[in-house]
Amino acid sequence: MKRLTVLGLAALVAAGTGALAGCTSEDKPAAKGDGKIAIAATDTECKVAKLDLAAGTHTFAVKNAGKKVTEFYVFATGDRVVGEVENIAPGLTRDLIVELPAGTYETACKPGMIGKGIRSSLKVSGESKPLTNDAKLAAATESYQRYVKSQTAALIDKTTEFVTAVKAGDAEKAKALFPVARTYWERIEPVAEIFGDLDPAIDGREDSLEPGQEFTGFHKLEKDLWETKDISKSGPTADKLLADVKLIVEKANSEKLSPLQLANGAKELLDEVATGKITGEEDRYSHTDLWDFAANLEGSKAAIAALRPVLDEKDPVLAKTLDEQFAAAQAELDKHRKGDGWKFHNELSQADLKALSDAINALGEPVSKVAGVVVK
Repeated sequence: MKRLTVLGLAALVAAGTGALAGCTSEDKPAAKGDGKIAIAATDTECKVAKLDLAAGTHTFAVKNAGKKVTEFYVFATGDRVVGEVENIAPGLTRDLIVELPAGTYETACKPGMIGKGIRSSLKVSGESKPLTNDAKLAAATESYQRYVKSQTAALIDKTTEFVTAVKAGDAEKAKALFPVARTYWERIEPVAEIFGDLDPAIDGREDSLEPGQEFTGFHKLEKDLWETKDISKSGPTADKLLADVKLIVEKANSEKLSPLQLANGAKELLDEVATGKITGEEDRYSHTDLWDFAANLEGSKAAIAALRPVLDEKDPVLAKTLDEQFAAAQAELDKHRKGDGWKFHNELSQADLKALSDAINALGEPVSKVAGVVVK
């Protein structure tokens, strides 16, 4: 669950965020000559330049003229996320490329990255050929969906072990299993985030709750284990976590993804590292952020690997650059291995975190170009 807070390392992160947040110059214009669709976002408004579109791929250019960090979403029926771009800092513009078959949608800006957002109805009409008509793009989505299924199977297994330990009152075992179970969640989080309220129920943090929303999921149990140090009453929360995980796994395994969701998801995972894990805000009680960090990097690499035949054909120079930057980011992270896992976040110096931030931002720049290549 991605939320940007003002912590001690905010300035450190901001210094390198531009590579992830900037527009790309290689985005393909939207289908049928519509061009980029301007989104004027402020703290109180979300003006969409065009709300009646032809079916096909479209690029939304989201400019944040407000004072709060914002997000932009395109929702299908039932708040199913078709595309999203998060952590748009004041003054920045970020592009989102999405594939939109005919139907009704909603756009939403979320100033402060909370709530249901400022919404507008979006109508898409006509016919278009899906990107998966291209054999290599179809194979890419099939490959990635196999990866998702392998991760969701492990997610259920490890979450079951974690929940069992919590309910048995075995705090030390539960603490050991907490970052392991979350590894499988973090690798596939862009897919999990498609499904409305399930993501915040599983991975929401206490400071990002909406009024009246219950604090549940991994981070509630994390707080019970590390801060309150009392899991005697945590059984119902643990049971709900497992039930929610099983439900989201069922949905994720049946979801038919667009190739653009792979490309956008790879970038989202790196954005999450650059604006959350680096600051230590994600796992603030356990300080196990580097387990999540590693999983986000692995998940991003898996999405790009699925698209690799397409990249090799359309932009081999970018493909080579991605190989180099993924290797560099992994090498920087590997400096902080400890036994079978990772050092705790509070064991790293600000210099260590700055080096990690720089490596992720250097990787984020070429990853941000992948969606544009996919629709060439």
